[in-house]
Amino acid sequence: MAKTAIVGADPENGSKMGAAFSGVTGLWQRSRDFLSDVRSEMRKVVTPARKEVQATTTVVLVTVFVFAAYFAVVDFIFSRGLTAVISKLTGQQ
Repeated sequence: MAKTAIVGADPENGSKMGAAFSGVTGLWQRSRDFLSDVRSEMRKVVTPARKEVQATTTVVLVTVFVFAAYFAVVDFIFSRGLTAVISKLTGQQ
């Protein structure tokens, strides 16, 4: 976990002297801590196998086509219904 530095205070003697310098060094230390944390987290990343990628891609594609078909049917029903209602209200056939 990254440590936070207090900007504006000198950690050496507790005064506000050298606030600009301690802010720069605090930034440097926070950046190093952040990059160290990123490196340790990246070591935990596991790349999926080819079969896993193919399986999840297939699931995503099938799901997309199922939802597309569902929304096409719902859109068709609503458009037919709305057209019928509008034609009834305006008296057109």
